[in-house]
Amino acid sequence: MRITSRLIACAILPATLACYCDSERAFSQSESTVLVSQESHAAMVKKGLDFLRKSQLADGSFSTTRGPGVTGLLLSSMIVSGLEPGDPMVDKALNYILKSIRDNGGIYADGSVHANYETCLAITALSKLNATGKYTDILKNAEKFVKEQQWDEGEGIDPAKPEYGGAGYGSKSRPDLSNTSFLIEALKDAGCAEDDPAIQRALAFVSRCQNLESPHNTTPFANRSNDGGFYYTPANGGESMAGVDEATGALRSYASMSYAGLKSMIFAGVDKSDVRVKAVTDFLKKNYTVTSNPGMGDTGLYYYQHTMAKALSAVGEPEFETVNGKRNWKQDLSQQLKASQQDDGSWLNSNPRWMEGDPNLVTGYVLLALSYCR
Repeated sequence: MRITSRLIACAILPATLACYCDSERAFSQSESTVLVSQESHAAMVKKGLDFLRKSQLADGSFSTTRGPGVTGLLLSSMIVSGLEPGDPMVDKALNYILKSIRDNGGIYADGSVHANYETCLAITALSKLNATGKYTDILKNAEKFVKEQQWDEGEGIDPAKPEYGGAGYGSKSRPDLSNTSFLIEALKDAGCAEDDPAIQRALAFVSRCQNLESPHNTTPFANRSNDGGFYYTPANGGESMAGVDEATGALRSYASMSYAGLKSMIFAGVDKSDVRVKAVTDFLKKNYTVTSNPGMGDTGLYYYQHTMAKALSAVGEPEFETVNGKRNWKQDLSQQLKASQQDDGSWLNSNPRWMEGDPNLVTGYVLLALSYCR
């Protein structure tokens, strides 16, 4: 993984918007798009799947100590990579997921504190295998479970509170944008309409994670930077993994959450002309890169890349118009992922934060990203 010195500086220095823009300029001026052929793309995917075949455990799981969440994400990555039921790796992973179903409809490890996260990933995986309706009842029960996990009136939360509508890992600590984006995606995959009350409640929380003062966001942080980007959560006093701007008190925006915010709004039916979508799109135009997670450096790089691919695919444009011109984002991302694939077929972040020291999880992220880059 190649990171320019300017990007390294951005990871070390306070993550100001000017620094983000420098990272985007460094990319657009120094990176030329080298076309990744269909054959090369297919070879990358095959090598990744071959790695996973060797790392799957006897019970069908991957990285079992972290519960079925990783296995659920990897099952999705197998399906979008072209594997089908009947493939031994798919069948073993599927059986492991099915054995994790709980009486309350959730799909998670015994005693897990990540029940919502694990169930959302299982919903997304099972929905990809439900063409015949075989898993409809399981999906309906899981949908009911994750809706009950949402922070809303059921927990006595007033709609005006910043935590309203959000979702967390499942331990009832505090909701965050990452888990809320997985919730919206899971509900969409389960067949919920854009106007489903749970999705609209989640949208209210997502809007409050944006650095943008609007009728949708009247939190104390809304106008402190107004850069249009997103941060982790406005709940419990607010938190950004990119830190706080000491001069303004703003919770700093960063790109992985900004793409998560963008795709969540699109999945919830927000029009591209909406001020919220326009603002985050402008932020991402200024911070376009595939070689780092702007605002976080190499932290969460592969989560960022797969979220970026999902979001730009949802936008539906083959090119992304940055402040320095149009980019073929699919080719840019494919090129970067080709360069960063390990000899054994996996992908791995040298920065292990957020579980990216786990090659199983990271390879799943990449296979999902590549599915949007065909």
